[in-house]
Amino acid sequence: MERIINVTPLQWIELLLSKGRHAFSLTEFRNTFPGLTHNAVKLSLNRLAKKGKVLSVHQGYYIIVPPQYSTRGILPPSLFIDGLMQYLERPYYVGLLSAAALHGAAHQQPQEYFIVTNFPVLRPTIRKRIKINYISRKEIHSTFLEKRKTDTGYLWVSSPELTATDIIQYEQRIGGLSRATTVINELVEEMKVSRLNETLLRVIPTTVVQRLGFLLDIVLKQKKLANRLYTVSLQVGHTFYRVPLKASDPVKGLSSDKRWKVIHNSEIEIDE
Repeated sequence: MERIINVTPLQWIELLLSKGRHAFSLTEFRNTFPGLTHNAVKLSLNRLAKKGKVLSVHQGYYIIVPPQYSTRGILPPSLFIDGLMQYLERPYYVGLLSAAALHGAAHQQPQEYFIVTNFPVLRPTIRKRIKINYISRKEIHSTFLEKRKTDTGYLWVSSPELTATDIIQYEQRIGGLSRATTVINELVEEMKVSRLNETLLRVIPTTVVQRLGFLLDIVLKQKKLANRLYTVSLQVGHTFYRVPLKASDPVKGLSSDKRWKVIHNSEIEIDE
């Protein structure tokens, strides 16, 4: 952004807001006010932060808090996460419980916000009673993402089908298998048989396919989705071996399901 003459930092952020901007980088701030020393920049931003006008959500990246969010002291993550990830030059998507909520799992509103991105690992962002958890995976496949419009731009969100597989893969991050199954029970209304295709299943670990298939088939009685998952998994070459439903529970003496080869070593309780 070009340098603006005879404007205070407070007036500058208000100008950004008037143009629909809700964030800026430290570099942009310094370029806008080149006459400020390093200490003066730090002091100016600290003053704005104490007034509740700005908040640092990552080193070198600030969000502007508009009047309607002044009592919270922070924007909802959905309004700044896309800008933050662009600043970090990271591919990403809103996933797990956060994506499930956007797909209609209304009573599963998470206390934490879940973002899936690539490596290296990002530390959680904890600001003003909001926690953003970053889950790292080797690749982010844009094929399975949906673009959602927000008041400040757009947001990448995992499809219902990818959300379901992620919820199984990272079930320990969201409170365990019972909660995962409860969320998937709500997600099935948004899941499409046709989207459980070869392209998706080629990037999903076999054990995740087995556990998801078992839950859809045996626990949730979603036979159409389960049958499709099974058929396509064979087409892409998944080979099923005995795997526990819950990895941390004992399996000695327990038999496995014939179709999915899942050892039912954990009871699932679904919240209604």
